[in-house]
Amino acid sequence: MKSRSWLLLPVIAGLIGAAYQSACQSARPQPSQQPKAVPQEELARPQGSPGAPAGNSTSGMQAPAPESPAGPVRLSYNSCNVEGPYIAITFDDGPHPTLTPKLLDILKEKGIKATFFVLGECVNANPEVLKRAIAEGHEIANHSWNHEAFTRRGGSGVASQVNQANEAIVALGAKKPVLVRPPGGATNPTINRSLNQEYGMKVVLWDVDPLDWKNRNSDHVTSEILNNTKPGSIVLAHDIHATTVAAMPATIDGLLAKGFKFVTVSELIAMDRPKPAATPAVQPPATPAAKPVSKAAAKRAAKQQ
Repeated sequence: MKSRSWLLLPVIAGLIGAAYQSACQSARPQPSQQPKAVPQEELARPQGSPGAPAGNSTSGMQAPAPESPAGPVRLSYNSCNVEGPYIAITFDDGPHPTLTPKLLDILKEKGIKATFFVLGECVNANPEVLKRAIAEGHEIANHSWNHEAFTRRGGSGVASQVNQANEAIVALGAKKPVLVRPPGGATNPTINRSLNQEYGMKVVLWDVDPLDWKNRNSDHVTSEILNNTKPGSIVLAHDIHATTVAAMPATIDGLLAKGFKFVTVSELIAMDRPKPAATPAVQPPATPAAKPVSKAAAKRAAKQQ
């Protein structure tokens, strides 16, 4: 019996490993887990879309409204005010063992650099994929450890999610992330300030969302991105969906044909400029009302003519 139990150990370990990795291979949105959007100082509604591994995803949310970049310190971004046709394309919830490598092939062929907001548990499950993304010059950013909404956790819970993901990323040779995307886009002013003050991280959301987690159609993904991207846009996509990866060649070619230039999110933020304050409309001076002229004065004026 003892010898047989030793024979069973590799099988059990393999099953556990397969179950762990499967969490980073697919997403099954669960509307009942939708986090509540929390207003903040820089976003009218910091809402998002899902794409996380099963059991941690969120759904049914709209794209966040553009924020005002006014003020001395900007803690979060969903777009940037830039001079020139610069945009950033981002991919959430990976790395995926088979789809992310296909995406990396596409990006390499097109000469495009992207920003990957990765999950710590998926980094650990697919280390070679992340190493390739690092080696090929893509930006690696933090998307939490396992896609738990920050707004459902206390300060220690958020710290754990961020720290574990950072450690997994840095362990594979990437720079310590300076950008973080809260799962589902759910955040608030307190969380934003904490992430900035304690970790030196900017919160990055988006202004273009093709809802690729919901509409698993490549043509839809391409058309939504092409129709809504503008200079300074941060485009959201998920490299855990086959339809999204399949949409990227046409999407990238379409954006390039429109004259857009791809940069990483950090590069886009470095180009950000405060929007000029709105100039109040100048009202012309009011014309004094003409005084009524008496009949006698009108007769005198007529005789003088």
